[in-house]
Amino acid sequence: MSQYLEKYQEFATLLEQFRSDVTQNQINTPFLRQRLRELQQWFIQQIVPICDLDWREQSYQTEMSKQLRLLEIDLIFFQGARQSITAEARLKTISDRLTTLIQYCHAILQ
Repeated sequence: MSQYLEKYQEFATLLEQFRSDVTQNQINTPFLRQRLRELQQWFIQQIVPICDLDWREQSYQTEMSKQLRLLEIDLIFFQGARQSITAEARLKTISDRLTTLIQYCHAILQ
């Protein structure tokens, strides 16, 4: 496996861990915000510098960057939720977005 594919595999693992954190019953919003910042920084430091990508991989990388930014907005909406039903819906949206990011990683790995 080439080095950049290992980076995508590692990123998928980090995303799966974050999704696991999101689905726990005891949600700690500051902890989730910190984990998201770490994920975004890891993506910027490890994935973005990869420059020998074909057009397909480049488009996935661009989409992943967009999804990470949207994930940050989803987390802000979750934090602002006042009713439990709204908070649950926001957590589902966050989990779905993480699933999408994981699928992008797997698409690049194949």
